[in-house]
Amino acid sequence: MSFPSWLSQLYRGLSRPIRRTTQPIWGSLYRSLVQSSQRRNPEFSSFAVRTNTCGELRSSHLGQEVTLCGWIQYRRQNTFLVLRDFHGLVQVVIPQDESAASVRKILCEAPVESVVQVSGTVISRPAGQENPKMPTGEIEIKVKTAELLNACKKLPFEIKDFMKKTEALRLQYRYLDLRSFQMQYNLRLRSQMVMKMREYLCNLHGFVDIETPTLFKRTPGGAKEFLVPSREPGKFYSLPQSPQQFKQLLMVGGLDRYFQVARCYRDEGSRPDRQPEFTQIDIEMSFVDQTGIQSLIEGLLQYSWPNDKDPVVVPFPTVTFTEALATYGTDKPDTRFGMKKYLKRKDIESIRKFAADHFNQEILPVFLNANRNWNSPVASFIMESQRLELIRLMDTQEEDVVLLTAGEHNKACSLLGKLRLECADLLETRGMVLRDPTLFSFLWVVDFPLFLPKEENPRELESAHHPFTAPHPSDIHLLYTEPKKARSQHYDLVLNGNEIGGGSIRIHNAELQRYILATLLKEDVKMLSHLLQALDYGAPPHGGIALGLDRLICLVTGSPSIRDVIAFPKSFRGHDLMSNAPDSIPSEELKPYHIRVSWPTDSKAERAH
Repeated sequence: MSFPSWLSQLYRGLSRPIRRTTQPIWGSLYRSLVQSSQRRNPEFSSFAVRTNTCGELRSSHLGQEVTLCGWIQYRRQNTFLVLRDFHGLVQVVIPQDESAASVRKILCEAPVESVVQVSGTVISRPAGQENPKMPTGEIEIKVKTAELLNACKKLPFEIKDFMKKTEALRLQYRYLDLRSFQMQYNLRLRSQMVMKMREYLCNLHGFVDIETPTLFKRTPGGAKEFLVPSREPGKFYSLPQSPQQFKQLLMVGGLDRYFQVARCYRDEGSRPDRQPEFTQIDIEMSFVDQTGIQSLIEGLLQYSWPNDKDPVVVPFPTVTFTEALATYGTDKPDTRFGMKKYLKRKDIESIRKFAADHFNQEILPVFLNANRNWNSPVASFIMESQRLELIRLMDTQEEDVVLLTAGEHNKACSLLGKLRLECADLLETRGMVLRDPTLFSFLWVVDFPLFLPKEENPRELESAHHPFTAPHPSDIHLLYTEPKKARSQHYDLVLNGNEIGGGSIRIHNAELQRYILATLLKEDVKMLSHLLQALDYGAPPHGGIALGLDRLICLVTGSPSIRDVIAFPKSFRGHDLMSNAPDSIPSEELKPYHIRVSWPTDSKAERAH
């Protein structure tokens, strides 16, 4: 897709009338908000010294005097120069006559990627020299004046999308990488989708956009939190991993419908495609059930979906956690392809090695011939009745391959689920399209377990989602008898095998919340006394969800990494390669925080002080 065409598609939705799905809430204020979104496309040159952008000029502008600002994309034979800005490209004719020697000198000597301002007339390109690949390919600019606004030094890499650059180099010079058409597209699409989400939630459904604190206190459960020192000895803030407690307190406060584009933080160490800081579309509602939250999110995605993609079809299908695990081996299945495979015998050996190397688990392949007899070493260990029952359950056909493993149910399912994806990878390397990149397959996964056994101590429990998740209404009695069997009112939204959202109906009863925290999870309830106290003061039933904005935009744009849809991301080790953050702090500056750094090379005597 050419740059200007995607940009016009990106902003086309801004001038569409808003569908009135609810009655106006505050009269003239609501009408003004609606009308503001019905205006014409954005005015990209308002308040700027330019008259137009580089990508918007067409034959209809012939004869107009224009002023353009941008970067020199490339120069040809000191006769033509292509100027680029965020909107596109335009060809500039470098004057050759002596009277314009100063303009020629500027445009011929300025290095590529220098910033220039040119003024001139829009003229037609000579017959036969039009460029149909450029939206501005019918015209060019006959320059009268030019000004070098800033010269560019030798670049560490060329600003061209087809040039191969390591991710480390791109992150080190992120301000240059952002000039690429792909990064421009990704970030502008992200902005447009967020704007439409705000419009849908706030203008159409009465949500209130509220910012919550990023300096909070350490709380039990969940991912590790970043600590922030305070000037009080031994006391720290923490950066919240989500606004979970705040949004519940907003419901207690009667705000009824909350929404936030929320910054969240998790100290998760090295994760290939995770960020220590990330963004969620955070939502909470009062007097709602699980179905209501799911319908809201389906409408939100349908409304904010880009115009250049196939429309989102609702409602999304739903499977239970148990069904997803049994069928796909994972609670975030990629449903773009089925279970049928076209594998060669050499592939089976590769898959068995993958299982052994990564999971220390044996895989037994079964090949079915025309009579659906088993060609497998395991055949002699399984009774005929068991073989027939397995064939019936799996609806196997001639020449199918069945992969068998044994072990604890969840672990065995997880392994087979990963092998399913490994099989898909193998087949797609041969050119078989199993996972259509243009297809967006949404799925709700529901009825998760409320608790899981702790890995370090299986006799103890931890929350499968978080400790504020309400139990399934049918399973509340199990909390006092067999809590491991209790299901939760937790729901995940999955897109193409990736979890892009998760939420739950919350516990709004203080006594139940205290029982789960203190008795079942053995947490220190004093750390959550503020929340427990609030629940005692007339908390309404409420529930919510958070969509992972970075992951969602990554999938929508087809980007290989979430770092391609974040303006200034961290490396997979959590470092900012551009500024070298995190950085050391002089010991003098740490004294007000009562902190001393103990280096690994310090002697015992030094550490004692």
